[in-house]
Amino acid sequence: MACDLHIHTTASDGTDTPEEVVAQAAALGLEAIAITDHDTVAGVGKAVQAAAGRLVVVPGVELSTEEDGCEVHVLGYYVNCGHPALLKALSDLVEKRVERVSQIVARLQGLGIGVSLERVKEIAGRGVPGRPHVARALIELGVVASIDEAFGRLIGQGCPAYVPRARLGAMEAVRLIREAGGVAVLAHPGVSRSEAVLEQLLFAGLQGIEVEYPEHNTAQRAYFRKLAARYGLIVTGGSDYHGPDHRFLLGTAVVPFDTVRELQAAAKRC
Repeated sequence: MACDLHIHTTASDGTDTPEEVVAQAAALGLEAIAITDHDTVAGVGKAVQAAAGRLVVVPGVELSTEEDGCEVHVLGYYVNCGHPALLKALSDLVEKRVERVSQIVARLQGLGIGVSLERVKEIAGRGVPGRPHVARALIELGVVASIDEAFGRLIGQGCPAYVPRARLGAMEAVRLIREAGGVAVLAHPGVSRSEAVLEQLLFAGLQGIEVEYPEHNTAQRAYFRKLAARYGLIVTGGSDYHGPDHRFLLGTAVVPFDTVRELQAAAKRC
C-alpha cells in the first residue's frame, strides 16, 4: 500500500520517461505515484495513460520559489493540468529556465570548457533544459566525473558558472496551485530550511508538508509530523526520484494510500 509522491521524469530533469517510471513503480508494487516535474505538467498525461489501471497516478508539479530570501520548493497535487493561469505561469518559467541554461553554458565557455548549448538541449530531449543536463554534458566531455562534482565545482551556488534562477514568490506559487484546483505542499523542509516562512505560506493556503523524504533524519521527521498536527497539514512524502543514477531511488521514501485519499479530498474542497 506504499505511495511515492515526489517523482521527476524526462519532462523536466529526470532521466526516465513517464512510461518507464510507471513500469518501475508497478514492478516495485507501489500503489500510487505522483509525477511532480519541475515547472511542467507535460509528463502527467503520459504517466496516466501508461498506468492503465495498474496504479494511481496523481497529477502534480514542483515549483522552485523564493520568499524573504529563502529558497522554497512547493509541490502541487491534483492540479488541473489544463488550467490557463497555471499553464501561463509554467510557460514563463520554462522560458526563464532555458535562458538561464544559455547563460550557464556561456560562462562555462568563458572558462575554456567546450560545452555547447545544442548538446545540452539534446540531452534534455523533450524535457526542459536545466543544470542536471548541463552536468551530464560536462560528464560526457570528461570535465567532471559526476553530477555532484559538476555542481560542487562549476554550476552550483557560489561556483564560477553559477547563474541565479528566476523564481516565483512562494506565496504566489501556493495561490497559483490553489487556483488550479490543487493542494499546495511544502517540499523537503529539512533540506531547504523553509520552515522560516511556514506561517506566511499557511496564510497563502498551504495544505501539506513533506515529512517522509530520504534526507530527513528520524528527529526531523518527528518534528515535521508535530508541525503538521499543530497546523492541520497533510503529511506527504516521496523519494524525489530523478533516475537510476540519482542518489535517491524510486520508492525510498513512501507514504500510505490514505495520504492520496487525503490529497484528493482536499483538492475537491478547493
